Amino acid sequence: MPLPAFKEMLSTLISEPSVSCTSPEIDQSNLKVIEHLANWLDDLGFRTELMPLPDHPGKANLIATLGSGTGGLVLAGHTDTVPFDDAAWNKDPLALTDTDDKFYGLGTCDMKGFFPIALTAVAEFDAAKLAAPITIVATSDEESSMAGGRYLLECGKPRAEAAIIGEPTGLTPIYAHKGIMLLSIKLQGSSGHSSNPELGRNALDVMHAVMGELIVFRQELAERYQNPAFEVTIPTLNLGCLRAGDNPNRICDHAELQIDLRLLPGMDTDAIYAALKLRIHGVAQEHQMPLTFEAFYPPIPPFETPKDGRLVRTLSALSGNAPGTVAFGTEGFFLQSLGLETVIFGPGSIDQAHQPDEYLSHRQIEPARTTLMKVIHHYCC
Repeated sequence: MPLPAFKEMLSTLISEPSVSCTSPEIDQSNLKVIEHLANWLDDLGFRTELMPLPDHPGKANLIATLGSGTGGLVLAGHTDTVPFDDAAWNKDPLALTDTDDKFYGLGTCDMKGFFPIALTAVAEFDAAKLAAPITIVATSDEESSMAGGRYLLECGKPRAEAAIIGEPTGLTPIYAHKGIMLLSIKLQGSSGHSSNPELGRNALDVMHAVMGELIVFRQELAERYQNPAFEVTIPTLNLGCLRAGDNPNRICDHAELQIDLRLLPGMDTDAIYAALKLRIHGVAQEHQMPLTFEAFYPPIPPFETPKDGRLVRTLSALSGNAPGTVAFGTEGFFLQSLGLETVIFGPGSIDQAHQPDEYLSHRQIEPARTTLMKVIHHYCC
């Protein structure tokens, strides 16, 4: 069966909701997206392997391979999207809208749009003429826990010489990005009538001290670590969300602060986490208030590959774009840890990702496809 046209494939993928979220009531399966990709790749002669994720019902990765032997190239992406507010969209987020030389829809840019581009590129190659295999990898839960990428590393596959992760970079090869920790700090005080502070223990008062310690910690990191390759040259610590109390005339008995910590390549993720945890617990002990400090999911380590590596140089030459860095996280660390030279390179802009009326510009599609074909030829033919 011939491969469907690009627009038909993109429309099919966009119409299959596959939100991943740390909130179970919002989280969705990605299986229908995976199944469409597997069927199309089967028709192209790829050997497909579905990898259900343990302890994640309704979630799976896909590894599809054309050709045999060692080395070769991986084209990788994630099949999930972020949650969305339907009322904020001017177009149907789950239907492809083609207007103004843009494809609109949830995931068009980040990053379901990469798969039809990759498939139309690999469709030009005959397995019998390949010197090394082409592999397509599709993962789950990149937007929440990175469970799909972590499972690839746990299973020790795929194996290849190099990998391109098709996140939206405006066709700029990205050789480094920051790591990410999303952390929760909870304090448990005791309530009472607000007319007398002695009747309770105010969790917000202690959270004020915790926030002060976080700001000091943030400043210390900024003074100690800098990397001029990044637009924001320092590690960042964002005080993102505070929930506390229930009424102004009651002493606040509980408070939760959620923070986002982004580390530069070369920083020791585990050591930073341990140091921060120790300091925050110290504040809580000083005020004699129970504290819970935990990550929403294991940290995403920073990623960096040599700027002068073969794949970076190849993509830079083919795209005409100098290599760069980004602040957002990807599955780069996990593929790199499998021994693949990994570069982040794909169509679209991160400025459109995670936004109402997300879109992928028409003008990015053919250059992306042409570049992928040339890289495949370079590594696999």
